[in-house]
Amino acid sequence: MDNTVGSLTQEQNSIIIGSLLGDGYLRIVPNRKNALFEVNHSYAQKDYVDWKYQKLKNITKSPPKARSGNAQRIAYRFFTRQHSELTKFYRMFYNNGKKIIPQLELNPLVMAVWFMDDGSKSYKTFYLNTQQFDFTSQQKIIGMLKDYYGINSALNKDKNYYRIRIKQDSAKKFREIIVNYVISSMAYKLG
Repeated sequence: MDNTVGSLTQEQNSIIIGSLLGDGYLRIVPNRKNALFEVNHSYAQKDYVDWKYQKLKNITKSPPKARSGNAQRIAYRFFTRQHSELTKFYRMFYNNGKKIIPQLELNPLVMAVWFMDDGSKSYKTFYLNTQQFDFTSQQKIIGMLKDYYGINSALNKDKNYYRIRIKQDSAKKFREIIVNYVISSMAYKLG
């Protein structure tokens, strides 16, 4: 049975892309044609998961559920149905099963979802936790931030990996771009 549904809206595309830059995950179930999308956060971010669910509800089968994870962590997650447009994203964002950064448009909603997933404030600037991406992908992100918005950023060593640090001279601009898209339960990340 094919579980595909109609086309995704621009808002849905932006939420999925922002999530894929962050904690989102796509996969193709064996013997199936299309990819499905998983949203999985800590239960402490329940409001954020519920917001994503409401935005993607028309391509899901069931609402988010709490699930015990490793150690004491309680996860809160949902999955979408398989969808041909998600398969296109899978082909863009995955190379031999490893997540990469394709050339894409960084609109304000994409950036806000990415920040809500994997960003943080530190003193006078912001970090984007891009440790999961290879050096080439991280350099591509730095270039896209500069090309799209004139945002200066650099790699910052975090233990054994690198993440992206928005430079102080661009922190205000970065915040202005995303602030109207950050939902109230995640506003604490802006400082």
